[in-house]
Amino acid sequence: MQVGSIGTIKTKANVCCVQFPPNSSHSLAIGSADHNIYCYDLRSTKIPLCTLRGHSKTVSYVKFVDSTTLVSASTDNTLKLWDLTTCTYRVLDSPQQTFTGHTNVKNFVGLSISDGYIATGSETNEVFVYHKAFPMPVLSYKFCNTDPVFGYELDDASQFISAVCWRGQSSTLVAANSTGNIKLLEMV
Repeated sequence: MQVGSIGTIKTKANVCCVQFPPNSSHSLAIGSADHNIYCYDLRSTKIPLCTLRGHSKTVSYVKFVDSTTLVSASTDNTLKLWDLTTCTYRVLDSPQQTFTGHTNVKNFVGLSISDGYIATGSETNEVFVYHKAFPMPVLSYKFCNTDPVFGYELDDASQFISAVCWRGQSSTLVAANSTGNIKLLEMV
């Protein structure tokens, strides 16, 4: 088996993430260091089908909720929910929802979507869970280290959540932090 290029998309800024939507073989979303998200139709890649503008810093993640709804994460401390059906003039500069509460200014802290729930990490060593209908977190979980000698919990401000992932369409979430601690979390 070999891999060969079947197309090229030229961008002006660094690409930080890419994502195919479910149930589409022709679409692609790209998150960029220039603060934008670009949606392409792979049958015609000369210009983006739509540009999503609303973040003030690098777009670190893009994930599809469904084939026409996208969530983006940025180092501007926000997540944004986009309705791609409203992009009629090649530019969409008003997201459907902006989510705040977590801290994300320099690290990529993870993003995962499941059944309307959005999980992200934070540079406060916490996992935050949002629901697409509400701008503030519905749940959070703080990672703490336990002192091996005395057994009390330690808080290290230099740690951050580096990855999150829902297990399928379940209420189970796995999260990992920057020091290698991995927790299996259950939403109850």
